[in-house]
Amino acid sequence: MFRLDGRIALITGAATGLGAATAVALASQGASVVVSDKPGESLERTLDEAAQHGGRVLATPLDVRDNDQQAAAVRIAVEAFGRIDILVNNAGINRPATGLDVTEQIWEEHFATNVRGGFFLAQKIAPFMIERGWGRIIWISSQSGLVGIPGQPVYCGTKGAVIQVVRTLGLEWAKHGITVNSVAPTFVETKMTSRRLNIPEFLNFVLNKIPAHRLAMPQEIAAAVVFLASEEAAMVNCHTLSVDGGWTAW
Repeated sequence: MFRLDGRIALITGAATGLGAATAVALASQGASVVVSDKPGESLERTLDEAAQHGGRVLATPLDVRDNDQQAAAVRIAVEAFGRIDILVNNAGINRPATGLDVTEQIWEEHFATNVRGGFFLAQKIAPFMIERGWGRIIWISSQSGLVGIPGQPVYCGTKGAVIQVVRTLGLEWAKHGITVNSVAPTFVETKMTSRRLNIPEFLNFVLNKIPAHRLAMPQEIAAAVVFLASEEAAMVNCHTLSVDGGWTAW
């Protein structure tokens, strides 16, 4: 089950963390993968690990905030593989600031990266999926789109927006054989979260909120993406799949 042989996947923010784990997981199930990240970020490790599974791999620079870079990445992928079947909108930022400390710059950067970038990339790729009558668009949202987290109102706002975009695009594009879903992880120790998780008080706050009393692993998030990308998930649409150890059940 959950094989992806012959499928072509584009993953954003794939240099490290959840994006890298997702690229490797998709490759392990037979997909060819196009990995991308901001110019200057090394994708070599992700490429090497994905290539070990025998499929075709390709890297391209992509800052999702830049429409021209989006168009170039899509063109490179389509020229190399003929199409894109699976889009994983993983690229995101989180720069915590309380409600009184949020600046306009923090607001704009978060929405440009976490919401706008993924939306317009999906818009560029959807026509290729519509032409073939099959597609999977998967966002990495967050439990922060479902519950409030003190100190990060903007991040929570962007992830809540992602969940609503997922619902609406899934409604619009279902008739074309496209599903649009998101995965909502709890805290995973990655490059983006390590600084906060190294603060004992914050780590204790997090662990006490997770009934499993541990952080999630990148591979556990990637497994949820593989499921949503598969043929077996054809009737899962407009959905946000929590991989949070039970945090949002409180």
